Amino acid sequence: MRMDKLLANMGFGTRKDVKKLMKSGSVHVNGEVVKEGKIHVNPDLDLVTVFGEEVKYKPYIYLMLNKPQGVISATEDQEHETVIDLLLYEHAMYEPFPVGRLDKDTEGLLLITNDGQFSHALMSPRKHVPKTYTAAVRGEVTDEDITLFKHGVTLEDGYVTKPAELIILEQGATSVIKLTITEGKYHQVKRMFEAVGKKVLSLKRLKIGELELDHNLELGTYRELTESEIELLLTK
Repeated sequence: MRMDKLLANMGFGTRKDVKKLMKSGSVHVNGEVVKEGKIHVNPDLDLVTVFGEEVKYKPYIYLMLNKPQGVISATEDQEHETVIDLLLYEHAMYEPFPVGRLDKDTEGLLLITNDGQFSHALMSPRKHVPKTYTAAVRGEVTDEDITLFKHGVTLEDGYVTKPAELIILEQGATSVIKLTITEGKYHQVKRMFEAVGKKVLSLKRLKIGELELDHNLELGTYRELTESEIELLLTK
């Protein structure tokens, strides 16, 4: 990899900024001053330092965000705040994107990365990665609904959903439920409850695969995934 590209990718500014930095003699590779950006280095083998501090190159980032309502799952939008707008520059510079999506009025666990293969492994319809939600639902959710969801619900367009696990947490005029699905059709959870005559009032995603939302993350905040969490997501 070219030295100037590595430094630019790691947040040291534009190519022009990096050129000035290198001309100042502040960049070293294996202890030697490097002033030409076209020089190639191996990030895995060569020791690169700037102002004496080691530059640890990483090509990918993996973030867990507790998405708040009102923010859309997109990389950019002319009218609304996006999940990328919530990131610090040190993470946004990787040009990441949301893994799948959560509706604007849905909150909870959203993964963000710049690793396309990672995203595909979790979101491909063929993978059937389970996703668990909790919701407040207008209407009394019953054992009959549990059975219907278990066998698949017919949506308004005729599509029959895959079997889903519905658990009633609180039952009443407004019910609180937990739902696990293995697909991600447009507004699927809301449409499933509409199909049985009820309405989702609020919705939060708690879990993707075996990865649970970090309860220490306040709405609108995020953190990087650990290596073990990444492995947990990719291991079936």
